[in-house]
This record gives sequence, structure tokens and C-alpha cells, in this order.
Amino acid sequence: MGAARQWRGASSLVLLCTMAILTAPGLATGIAYAAPAAPAAPAAPAAPAAPLPEPGVKSLEQVRKEIEDLYRQAGTATDAYNLAEAETKAQSDKIVEIARLVVAGKEKIADLKNRAGAAARAQYRSGGMPPGAQLALSNDPNHYLDGAGRLRQGEKAASNMLSELDRTQADLERYAQEASDRWAILEANRVKSEDSKKQVEEKIKAAEELESKLEAEEKARLIQLEQEAQYKAQTAWLSTGAMKDVNGAATEAGKRAVQFATAQIGKPYKWGAVGPSSFDCSGLTSQAWLAAGRGIPRTSQEQLRLLPKVALKDMRPGDLIIYFDDATHVGMYVGDGAMVHAPRPGRNVTLAGAGSMPIKAVVRPDA
Repeated sequence: MGAARQWRGASSLVLLCTMAILTAPGLATGIAYAAPAAPAAPAAPAAPAAPLPEPGVKSLEQVRKEIEDLYRQAGTATDAYNLAEAETKAQSDKIVEIARLVVAGKEKIADLKNRAGAAARAQYRSGGMPPGAQLALSNDPNHYLDGAGRLRQGEKAASNMLSELDRTQADLERYAQEASDRWAILEANRVKSEDSKKQVEEKIKAAEELESKLEAEEKARLIQLEQEAQYKAQTAWLSTGAMKDVNGAATEAGKRAVQFATAQIGKPYKWGAVGPSSFDCSGLTSQAWLAAGRGIPRTSQEQLRLLPKVALKDMRPGDLIIYFDDATHVGMYVGDGAMVHAPRPGRNVTLAGAGSMPIKAVVRPDA
């Protein structure tokens, strides 16, 4: 990497950290996060050493990790909920489609029966005489032959009609079985959705209760610890040279997706939300690409499973970065080592370092 590029990468990182600090809720309380060191003061008598924490009392860092773990578990349950909801909608749409096919099939059977009845009535009116008798009584053999030809055509049409009737009835039976199967899947997804929803709510409630016990200064310090952990992870990631060869240019669709995603910065995270006033992580990325004209899977796990994977060095703005081994978080790469994402409950859509969380894979919606 050239000197200009190194400077740009460093500048981007500084900009990200500065933005994170300036937008932190704790700033309004007047707490300084990175104030320059003051000139040394005259030596003063040493203050008594701070008392050791009481046995069993958690440090703020331990609390931060516990809250983070609870929200990670909530994220896993959120992904399961979103997937169950998406599958439920797909099964509902399929059942509606089957219902239309059943109606069309029944109408077709009614028409075929009417036509078969008309053919039977016509044959009855002709007397139902055998071909030999018709020939003997006919004054014009040519007229008889024409009639015989039409009779054969009618018999073939009747045979085809009965075959079509049998196929249509078989189709209706298949539709009925498929609808029954779809209803069973629909009910299973409903149960999974309810279970996942309960898990999400329980984990979020536990995390919120844990955080509510903190004093205002501790909450501000908690935000600072979160930012420090992200900065440390991003710095370690950059030090590996991960961004050395990353210089891909966004496609026109990628630019539109990035524009949509970054326009949502400041809106709150809400699990299961796809906008317009709030988002969860995959709700943000799926809606951004929908705005760019490309429908993609709803959940981060399905985005990983179904979208083409690309090497990190080939990453370009608009690509999605899937995080954690269980693929339960996703952000959108926006360039210069940064991504935009909806972090978790209690936080807003924001910019962050692309390497501030463990990266599992990079996928491309517009491959």
C-alpha cells in the first residue's frame, strides 16, 4: 500500500472513531472520553488505594460482556424469528396459489362434464345405430362415410375429454395433498416463530434489566467500553493487512444500496423491523438492496447461504459482511474499511469499522 493510501486508511479510521465519540449518548452528560493530558501538577500526598471489589461483584467490563452476550443470543433468536416469518409468508402465498388452482380445476371439470353430457345427448338423438345399419339405410354412401369420419372424430374427442377429466381430477387430489402439507409447514413455522419471539424478548429484557441497574456515569462508561472494544478489534484487523488490496469500485446498484443504508443512520434498531422508521441488521441490508432494485433474502443466515461469496480482497461498496460463526449479524461495506449496520437494541444505525466484529464471509447481492 502507498503512503497516500495508508494516510487515507488511517484518516478513515480516525474519522470513524471521532464520529462514534461525537454521536455517543454520553457526550450530552459532559463526560470527556479522550481529553488531552493536563500539565503535570505539583506532587501531592498519595491517595489511599482504591478498595478491591467485593467478592462476587462484577466489574463494568464483565457487565459489558454479559450484556453483549445476551444481545448476541437475542440476535440469534431474531434471525430464527425472521426466517420463520419469511417461510410462513411463503407458505401462505403458496396456499393461496393452490386455492386458485383448485378453483380453476373445479371449473374445468364442470366444463368437461357439460361437454361429455352434450356428446352423450347427441349420440342418443342419432339413435345410437351401429355403423352397418346406418350404411344400409343411407341413400348416399358418401354421406355415410362423411358421417362415419365425424363419428370417429367425435369418439376420439370424447376419449380425450375423459382422459383430460381424469388428469384434472388427479390434479385436484394432488393440490389437496399439497395444501395439507403446506398447512402443516405453516403451523410448524408459526410455532417456531412464537418460540423465537419469546426467546428474543427474554434475552432483551434480561440485558435491559442488567443495564438499568447501572448509574448514569456507569452507562456512559459502558458506551465508552463498547467503543474501545470495537476500536481495538478494528485496529487489530487493519494491522493484519486485511485492507491492503481492497480497492473495488461500487456498481451503480451498489451505490444506490449504500446511499439507502447510510441515509438510515440515526434510526433505532428494532428486532424484526424492515423500516421505514427502524431496522434490525438484516432488515437494513435487505431493504437497502431492495431499494437498489435487487431482492435478496431477509435474514443474515440466508444471505450467507444463497448469495455468492467473494474474497475479502475483492470486496467493494455494497457488499454484505456476515459476522460471527453462526452468521447472526450483517453489515454493508461502504468503503475505506467502514461498514454501516444496525447494531442491537438500544443502539441506532451507525457507521463502524468493518473489522470491529469477527468476519465470517463477504457476499455480493449483485454478482
